[in-house]
Amino acid sequence: MSGARIVYATAPDLDTARRIARPLLEEKLIACANLFPGMESLYAWDGEIEAGHEVVLILKTWTDRVDALLKRLEELHPYETPCGLVLTVDSGLPDYLAWIEGETR
Repeated sequence: MSGARIVYATAPDLDTARRIARPLLEEKLIACANLFPGMESLYAWDGEIEAGHEVVLILKTWTDRVDALLKRLEELHPYETPCGLVLTVDSGLPDYLAWIEGETR
């Protein structure tokens, strides 16, 4: 198993997603952020079914950066309860995994 992690997050719009991703890159909490605008979300909130459009952020990081990344994501995020889900990367191309690790040092 590798030490790479993927953090799945969402943002209300592309500008906000960029405002979240850039400091995470500058602070070396992530090596890369992929931004996918145009996602439609249906979710339960305060006992109601809600719908909205969001941007998906796929954040690539290393195991020892996850806690700091999640803390910073909360600080940067406008949502009351932001999405931040950590996914384990079982394997990948060795050079790519080394790049993620190197960029988060």
